[in-house]
Amino acid sequence: MAQPPPDVGDDDCLPEYRHLFCPDLLQDKVAFITGGGSGIGFRIAEIFMRHGCHTIIASRNLSRVSMAAEKLANATSQRCLPLSMDVRSPTAVMAAVDQALEEFGKIDILINCAAGNFLCPASALSFNAFKTVVDIDTIGTFNVSRVVYEKFFRDHGGVIVNITATLSFRGQVLQVHAGTAKAAVDAMTRHLAVEWGPQNIRVNSLVPGPISGTEGFRRLGGPQASLSTKALLSPLQRLGNKTEIAHGVLYLASPLASYVTGTMLVVDGGSWMTFPNDIKRLVDFKSHSAKL
Repeated sequence: MAQPPPDVGDDDCLPEYRHLFCPDLLQDKVAFITGGGSGIGFRIAEIFMRHGCHTIIASRNLSRVSMAAEKLANATSQRCLPLSMDVRSPTAVMAAVDQALEEFGKIDILINCAAGNFLCPASALSFNAFKTVVDIDTIGTFNVSRVVYEKFFRDHGGVIVNITATLSFRGQVLQVHAGTAKAAVDAMTRHLAVEWGPQNIRVNSLVPGPISGTEGFRRLGGPQASLSTKALLSPLQRLGNKTEIAHGVLYLASPLASYVTGTMLVVDGGSWMTFPNDIKRLVDFKSHSAKL
């Protein structure tokens, strides 16, 4: 069985990296990555840059993406532009994309990785909390895709990869908001792939499972001992890591996937089929009257 590639838990660059793909796979390409200042988005930016790509990493927290951009540039010797942007605001997205185009002259790849999530039963979920997650995950993905299409992809072609989730595949407790939002993004992937294909734009979803070393895993996964036990129940009997997700995104964004569009690449070790759906956690949350 193949061993997972090395990874680090924090938002730091890998101390060393062995290329499994051609090192110049994305040479001189430019990628715009939302949520690129931390977690999976940070590692996607790093792996892209280690394959010759320049990046724009955008997040609401400018200090976070500025620090991340410095780490990425130092580790890879590629250019990385940090931008403050709220995906929920079309005006902010337009300004950020204009700044990226002014800096690099083009955008070849868009990675929609910005997301919001938390644990809460549907019965305790406020209307505003549900709307907030949909606004970030679903509407934010459309906002950025639509602006990048209008300002560059329509006339030049491009690649979009949407980072979604397996939550809706069978229904997951405490996740109706995020599962619904991500399922809508997967539907959006198919619609945009059909409509924008004639402009030489490929659109796909990358669907991670439980990934170690991410904020989402720490916040949503539960006690570490419990997670380790659950991981053994998945087909590959382990958790995934951020580098593995980044390699999947690299494939979809690269010429290797030149005839792939409108699809979902599930990178979860098969865990969505076997990972326990912990109904007891739902009971525990209800007993504490969780509200958001």
